[in-house]
Amino acid sequence: MLKVKVPASTANMGPGFDSFGMALNLYNEFQIKETDKDIIFLENGEPSSIPLNENLIYNSMIKAFQKHKYKFKGLYINVTKADVPLSRGLGSSATCIAAGIKAANHIMGNIMPKQEILNLATEIEGHPDNVVAALEGGFDVSLVENNQVLYSKITPPEELVFAALIPNFKMSTLSGRKVLPDKYDRKDCVFNISRAALLISVFYNKDFEKLRTCFQDKIHQPYRGESIKNLNSIFETAKRFGSLGEFISGSGSTLMTVIHKDNIDFLENMKNYLKTMEVSWEIKLLKPDCNGTEITVCQ
Repeated sequence: MLKVKVPASTANMGPGFDSFGMALNLYNEFQIKETDKDIIFLENGEPSSIPLNENLIYNSMIKAFQKHKYKFKGLYINVTKADVPLSRGLGSSATCIAAGIKAANHIMGNIMPKQEILNLATEIEGHPDNVVAALEGGFDVSLVENNQVLYSKITPPEELVFAALIPNFKMSTLSGRKVLPDKYDRKDCVFNISRAALLISVFYNKDFEKLRTCFQDKIHQPYRGESIKNLNSIFETAKRFGSLGEFISGSGSTLMTVIHKDNIDFLENMKNYLKTMEVSWEIKLLKPDCNGTEITVCQ
């Protein structure tokens, strides 16, 4: 039996559309093994209501098996922990893709090199930011060049904590992309390029007073933000409580606020404020995960 642990991830992080991703210490966990017959898909030991053709873990495994012409008789997949909320911009689909490919590779005898795993995960997901972070951990800048995923990983500053504000409504990546324009002005592209470059420098040099500027964006947040009620007032309140910067996590609906680890009052202050909202919000204090997907063999 394989135990697969995969971290959540926050993507885009303001100006890094489809290229910035960071793993967080919130996890989905899976038990997976090859069997002699049948396909069994469970959630906490109970039969899942998700059809196999919509099961991203299973379908990711199948794609890996097909690439290497691996024949299997049956599979057992049990989602034992599902702490990453669905359709909230925290990489839930990336956890399933990463788990499926890594488990399939282990079953096949670890014949897939890292590059092939990254390429296949990105092919399934459609963009590299979340899956690279889920697989490799840390803060990753990633892109696709000639059908090959290239990425560079850095360790985020240990002084920073990421407070995820998670509402009780979903936003799918597909619907989040439909609201984006097909073309952008040059000045908007320069706006994003400069801030994306500055964010990496700030992470290295710990110039935290510049973080709010780094998370500014004109590519996706102005359009997706219209679907998140009270976004501006929530960000302004977070700033008042000491947040160093704010951004929409992935395509939403989660909002991410970045605070210094010594800001011990932020959590309670923000919780009390969010209780005044019409929509129900949950807040989680998260740290970067630097390990990525982990597989252990158990009985």
